[in-house]
Amino acid sequence: MLAPTDRALGFVENSSDPDDLQAWRDDCEAMFEQEQELIDAFPRFNDMGVVCCTSYEKLRARHSKR
Repeated sequence: MLAPTDRALGFVENSSDPDDLQAWRDDCEAMFEQEQELIDAFPRFNDMGVVCCTSYEKLRARHSKR
């Protein structure tokens, strides 16, 4: 679920194709790296959602830890 938060959660883009906008937060990346694959528990853990390109850019700006 996409919910407002007061802190940056991280923004990890998971595609090298600039037209394939996919990202998840830092704790999703940590689980993915620990499991080394998209196991059945991963989708339940991250509760993926779809957003439009404008929302994607806003989320990237808000949650990137650069």
